[in-house]
This record gives sequence, C-alpha cells and structure tokens, in this order.
Amino acid sequence: MADAFEDADLAAYYDLINGFGDDDRFYLGLVLAATAVLDVGCGTGTLLKAARAGGHEGRLVGLDPAEGMLLQARRDPGVDWVRGDLGTVAFDGEFDLVVMTGHAFQVFLTDDEVRAQFTAIRRALTPDGRFAFETRDPGARAWERWTPENGTEVVGHGGERVRVEHFVESVVDGLVTMTETFSSPDWPEPRVDRGTLRFTDAEHLDALLRDTGFDVAERYGSWDRTPPTATSREIITIARPGPRPAARRR
Repeated sequence: MADAFEDADLAAYYDLINGFGDDDRFYLGLVLAATAVLDVGCGTGTLLKAARAGGHEGRLVGLDPAEGMLLQARRDPGVDWVRGDLGTVAFDGEFDLVVMTGHAFQVFLTDDEVRAQFTAIRRALTPDGRFAFETRDPGARAWERWTPENGTEVVGHGGERVRVEHFVESVVDGLVTMTETFSSPDWPEPRVDRGTLRFTDAEHLDALLRDTGFDVAERYGSWDRTPPTATSREIITIARPGPRPAARRR
C-alpha cells in the first residue's frame, strides 16, 4: 500500500506509523557491512539515513517512484536520493548490496514483474554482491489481521490525531486487494487508497530467483535470524548472483 504515500502530506505520517523496528535493525547490519548500497523502494529513507548516521562512509543510493516519500528523504542530503524504479533507472555492477525492505516486494503482482526486478537487481550487483529482501509468508495469513479494529493511531507533527485502518476486499490466488483509510477529526473527510499485494510461498520465490540467476544464500523466518517454521510470518532472503540464467524460450 505505497500509493497513498505518493501524496506528500500523507508521506509525512509514514515514519510515525512505521517506527524503526527489528526489520530495520536487521538490514542496518547488512548495510553497515557493505561498501556501496542500493535501497530499492527506499520510501522516506529511514534505513539509509540510519546507516549514514551510524558511520557508513561509502555510497548509499535510495530509489523510489513516490515523490511524496522522497520529499521526506531529501531532508537528509547525505544520501543520493533518486526518483524512479528499476524500469526507468539502470545500474550496472555498482553495488555490493541491494536491499528491498518494507515488504515492497509484494507490490509486484506477476511473475514477469518479479523477474524484471530480479534481473535488474542482478545487473546492479557486483559478482560477489548480495540481495536482501523479505515477503510475508502466506501461511501466516497476515491479511486476516488487516481489519478496522486493528487500526493504528498517531499524532502528527502539528498535533493532529490520525487513524489508519485497513479493510480487505478480496483474496484471490494469492492477491490481496484492500483499502487503506486515513482519517482525522481535523480533516473534512477521510482519504482512501486502494491497492493489491501478492503473497508468494518460498518454493515459488526460489524458482523465480533461479530463473534470474540468483542462489539463495540465507533464509530466515523472523528478524532474529531463526530458521523458517510452519508458523513464521516472514520469508527473509539473502541471495547471491549465481550462474547466468539460460535464455527463456518464447
């Protein structure tokens, strides 16, 4: 549900809704150990800002298509913030780490979209580079918890109270379509965004990685690096470039 944050006003609430958590700390350790890092779908840039503040002196690039998010990110000039996506901005062997955080992977709704992303990321990596990302494990059925009664309330920088609620409209073949509603007593009306997320199991995910020339190097089921189990909520993957894939038959 990133579309809402195209809006600069709503993007200002993103960091309030999504505090710095265990997932950020997991990725921060990887970033601090790398020399050149690309954050695909960087949002407001929380991760790369923390890396720079933590002493990272190498190249940090944040890529995001949402101008509203980048307006927040650009308040910190210590990172190269780029508007766009891997379909419009290309990199060639420039990074020893690429990350895709915040479940951004789930906005790609077809195998072809995923293959295009993975192919571009493999091209962006050095031969010994790593690609780290996560997706929600479909077995945990996270969408069942996306209900109005499980909404989140924050207080904005101007003191206004804002509530964020989700409502799932449909779950079909791994595609979850839902609305995200922002409301405040200080606003004349709520603001509603609608979007779809894809849930992919580990077996299919690994096939897509192999198709695009990646080998899975590490796999976790939670941010404390415990192995996946039947009750894991996350599929956390660190992949490395493997043999170049054979040309796909048309």
